[in-house]
Amino acid sequence: MRSISLPEVPYGATAVRPDWSDLPESLRRAVASRLGAPVEAARSAGGGFTRAFAAVLTTSSGLTAFVKAAPLRDPTSEWYSREAYITSRLPAEVAAPRPLWTMVESDYFVLCLEPINGHVPALPWSPPELEAALSAWSEAAAALATPSRELLEAGVPPLPEILRREYSWWTEIAAGREPMPRTAHGTVAPTRLAHLARLEQELPELVAGDALMHGDLRVDNVLIDRSGRARLCDWTWPTRGAAWFDTVTLLVTAFASGLDADAYLAGWDAPAEGVDGALAALAGYWLVRADGGPSSASPHSRQHQRFSGEQALAWLAERRGW
Repeated sequence: MRSISLPEVPYGATAVRPDWSDLPESLRRAVASRLGAPVEAARSAGGGFTRAFAAVLTTSSGLTAFVKAAPLRDPTSEWYSREAYITSRLPAEVAAPRPLWTMVESDYFVLCLEPINGHVPALPWSPPELEAALSAWSEAAAALATPSRELLEAGVPPLPEILRREYSWWTEIAAGREPMPRTAHGTVAPTRLAHLARLEQELPELVAGDALMHGDLRVDNVLIDRSGRARLCDWTWPTRGAAWFDTVTLLVTAFASGLDADAYLAGWDAPAEGVDGALAALAGYWLVRADGGPSSASPHSRQHQRFSGEQALAWLAERRGW
């Protein structure tokens, strides 16, 4: 079995968020009124890489709800609004928290989602939890193979377009328009640059498709409930393309966990060159961002990006015998 690599910070503890008491008093009163009773406890969501409020609230009547809130001037408020629109229109087969209500109050956008009594999977992945996550995604992908007109009205961009615009870093580096990121030193990137550039250039045609994808499927966007069932969270960045791309993204942490990521990928009809291209493109994106200095989103963002980029490259190198 391959050695296990772990991130510096557990994915359930990456977020730095405001407390309930940090929100405007008028907003807290409005949320409590909507929940029907005073809020007695707030447990902040530990996962994620935004600084916006997100917590499980418990009222004096015993009601629990997962509430997100962001100032209207903050782009995160638009993300929460988009999440509310999409999750309210997902097919029933998609295991995802659904919105209960939204409101605008005190110059904040507020999204209330059904609470999930669960946890972010710990790394290294346990096979049962990984299998639960992949099962949930498989069922969701089947239900979203032909997305509804309402879902597409959210303005879902095609994945090939995103890849050409945002995931072509090896091509830029090979052309001399960008420097090799310091985070790639010590990896196979400097000696395999031409190969990486070719793989990412060929990728867009291999991922074209009409299916609705999650677009950000990673370990901290999964919750495992008490029954062992997985829920897929944070539907903020859906795209249209081939569902196996999301599967590759999720399995980067399975590879880091010492598991046979390629075996888990079997059955997704993923072309070998497409998988390699996905790993190349993801690694370039993550490693370049990791070299960008401190992030305002979370003090752990760059650690996550470097870890993910290194693991994607390591998986690619193993697949190609580099």
